[in-house]
Amino acid sequence: MSDGRVGVIGGIGGIVLAGGRSSRFGRDKLVELVDGRRMLDLAIEAVQAVASDVVVVVAPDARRSVPAGARLVRDRQAFHGPLAGVAVGLAALASDVERVIVVGGDMPTLSPAVLRRLVEALGPLVDATLLGHDGEAHPLPAAYRRTAALAAVEALLQAGERRLRVLPQRLFATIIPAVDWTADDPNGATLRDIDRPDDL
Repeated sequence: MSDGRVGVIGGIGGIVLAGGRSSRFGRDKLVELVDGRRMLDLAIEAVQAVASDVVVVVAPDARRSVPAGARLVRDRQAFHGPLAGVAVGLAALASDVERVIVVGGDMPTLSPAVLRRLVEALGPLVDATLLGHDGEAHPLPAAYRRTAALAAVEALLQAGERRLRVLPQRLFATIIPAVDWTADDPNGATLRDIDRPDDL
């Protein structure tokens, strides 16, 4: 979705995580149609509205097509978890990228304005930004300073960690309250992800 107020920011990267099994959905959910469009395409295009370089992380043997301008990169191991996908994505982004948006490929109603808000909240003392809602910080979507995130991700993976929600705990992170970000997304659609057919 686009609201016309959002423009691509130079030096911003985007990572779309698309390497999961879709086990709870029962089939490949990322090709399901949402308002007549493939779910994955909608997530990618929302990120492209803000980021100058977008990579889509897929399983090693996945066959995927992506919108023009996005690049496919492959997980090192199949179904090794979202943290490993972030590591691959961070390494694949263009060299001038220092701020990075991370989203799930199963998030078809992302607001580009909210993604931009996440990026703009990063700063010299803030390595990660997340959205707050209903008393918790959601791991996706999120924004990271690339250098700090790369070091933290690799340390976590070496320790055997696979959960993405642990990453912000290793960084200087801030949470954007719902009262702020819902000014751009009153229905909170940015947090919607599709896990089961009933979620469509």
